[in-house]
Amino acid sequence: MRGSTAVHLRVTKYVQAAFIALWLSCLFLAQAAQAQRLPEFLASTPITDVFPGADRSGPVEGKPAIARVFAGNKPLGLVYLTTDVVNTRGYSSKPIDVLVGLSDSGRIMGAKLVEHHEPIVLIGIPQAKVDRFIQGYVGLNFVESPPRHGAPPPVDIVSGATVTLMVIGDTITRSAIAVARAHGIDKSGAPRAAAQPAATRVLDEDKDTVQTWQELLDAGAVKNLRLTPDDVNQAFLRSGRKDAADHGEGGPDDTFIDLYAALVSAPSIGRSLLGDNGWQRLKERLKPGQQAVLVAGNGLYSFKGSGYVRGGIFDRIEVIQDEGAFRFRDRNHQRLADINAKGAPALREVALFVVPEDTSLDPVKPWRLQLLVQRVLSVSDKAFVTFDLPYDLPAAYTRTVAPPPAPAASQSSAIQSAAATAPSPDAESAPPALWKQIWQGKAGQIAILTIALTVLVGIFFFQDQLSSRPLLHDRLRLAFLAFALFWIGWYGQAQLSIVNVLTFFSALRTDFRWEYFLMDPLVFILWCATAISMVFWNRGAFCGWLCPFGALQELTNRIARRLGVRQLKIRHGVAQRLSTLKYVIFLLLFGFSLYDLAVAEQLAEVEPFKTAIILHFVRHWPFVLFAVALLAAGLFIERFFCRYLCPLGAALAIPARLRIFNWLKRYRDCGNPCQRCNIECPVQAIDPSGEINPNECIQCLHCQMLYHHKQKCPHLIQKQAKRERRPAPPPEPSVQEVVLHRMPTPNSANRPNRES
Repeated sequence: MRGSTAVHLRVTKYVQAAFIALWLSCLFLAQAAQAQRLPEFLASTPITDVFPGADRSGPVEGKPAIARVFAGNKPLGLVYLTTDVVNTRGYSSKPIDVLVGLSDSGRIMGAKLVEHHEPIVLIGIPQAKVDRFIQGYVGLNFVESPPRHGAPPPVDIVSGATVTLMVIGDTITRSAIAVARAHGIDKSGAPRAAAQPAATRVLDEDKDTVQTWQELLDAGAVKNLRLTPDDVNQAFLRSGRKDAADHGEGGPDDTFIDLYAALVSAPSIGRSLLGDNGWQRLKERLKPGQQAVLVAGNGLYSFKGSGYVRGGIFDRIEVIQDEGAFRFRDRNHQRLADINAKGAPALREVALFVVPEDTSLDPVKPWRLQLLVQRVLSVSDKAFVTFDLPYDLPAAYTRTVAPPPAPAASQSSAIQSAAATAPSPDAESAPPALWKQIWQGKAGQIAILTIALTVLVGIFFFQDQLSSRPLLHDRLRLAFLAFALFWIGWYGQAQLSIVNVLTFFSALRTDFRWEYFLMDPLVFILWCATAISMVFWNRGAFCGWLCPFGALQELTNRIARRLGVRQLKIRHGVAQRLSTLKYVIFLLLFGFSLYDLAVAEQLAEVEPFKTAIILHFVRHWPFVLFAVALLAAGLFIERFFCRYLCPLGAALAIPARLRIFNWLKRYRDCGNPCQRCNIECPVQAIDPSGEINPNECIQCLHCQMLYHHKQKCPHLIQKQAKRERRPAPPPEPSVQEVVLHRMPTPNSANRPNRES
């Protein structure tokens, strides 16, 4: 026994060692394959598509991997692959590969989407729109103008691909910053040099001399930016937006904007522009180290913006200093009637802004006020250009502070060592994960959806009280279906799809991470609610109440019946056989997803959700025709697609038998002899025997309305007649069916609730 045990242990060790070796070799091969991705894409992509003006690229080098690009022998910049730098992935949990060209000054020279597996972009969103979105990042320089945390993307999102394009934009932004830092690109295009100890400047709090407007301008304490309409039109032309330049406003002699800015937290400047009383009030308001800026303007264009509302943000102006940037909010703003300095012109807009407490502005370092000029060309098309008003506080308003004595050599090395191991300010100020930013930005939508789900839970928990009031039940259901279609579907674009199911199982087999599925908060919350509701009410909570396309089918069918469209009745046996089609479709899609997820995603177009809900029927005509045909069939057979073709419904129905509770009440004579619920069920989910099929039930509660209806339910009519000692009226012809004689079965305890 001992010998066999020793042999068994040795064999086990060999097997473990072989498994570890196999795992390590697979990991090595995967890393090697990953390292070859940049050369592969460079070989298949013309270099001019990524870096205009370049004619060749050098070998791949460095970490993260980059390839230098040249025009002849002149170096121009570098090219990199976003997935070599950041690990942000799309909704499909697959990488989104974008080649990006970066100049030696940090400017994005070109970008090209080279590979992706995003279901919403595969079919439906024209490639030209995706390319246009990516090209919107060309020309931006995140070294000179770092992105502001929580700010919307600098390029308009294409409707129907919000999550995917936000991921692409975030990937380009973060990778450009990371590559610039890793390869020593600063604002001058040269590697950053270590700062030398030097004397520092601080605000001179003792200098509070009052100056005239002209003296402030001459000294550089007040800076000015003057733009004509032609200046703005030329800027739009340079950005490639000729259509925006053609929509210019004003004549050649007009002033587009005459913008002024000044640092009024400097005592002399503040007293001159605000007056003694205004300067005193500002001093009392400012906290230690806090700064204030005065912004004033004339002309056709307002730096405040017509869209500014109480409690909002001033989105047309932004303060940028080094890698930090911030905008002013209403609570930082004070409107002034005029400027107090002698000789100051009459300005249409004068505003005093205090720098927000959660950010900072170094008064003695250069900063700039960036003005955003926007032109609305249509409801979905806007163009933007920016202009900078640079500001550098003159030395006359500061004083010099001598540098501290240099530390000893040993102390210096210790300080340098500590600085090397200390976390960098960039790391401490890193923005939160993209999915967290998305959740914060959609807090209002999340709250509305949570309230709606709470209302739905209340509907189910108090279904007896609701269904006993037919008119209230009908109106409430109609309102909830409208909410599901217009708000969840067409506005929130939170239509669940079989693609979500296939992607989830694919992620389980490959690289599962929750953040992939947290990218769309409304979809994530709906999936969680659907999973929980299946324990209580099978698939009916989603299919019957929350599915936007299901709501669209039911609402259009209601309209058809109001217009007198005759409804087709399918025999129960035929309906049962037709309902198996959706399971066949689901299994085929699931099988293809195991082979190739991209193929399965394309075959999932059997769902018309993307066409009808996500893209609002704005799509190529075959897809629109298919969706309209399904809706047309639903005019004659209620929820035609849900009952016979929906693979998502099939996927949700498979675990429906695992539900713990059965909330739908039945009488003993339901199905024998009464057939009213069977005939009136809108989706034929009730068998002639009276059993409710949980795989087909959508929890519309119509049968529960009949259960409580004293004028429609034959059982209640008979009980009422017995109570009044009179013969019961004959049942309506529509509910006279063959009486089924059932034998008691051992599983009778599992039947729906029966009441006598």
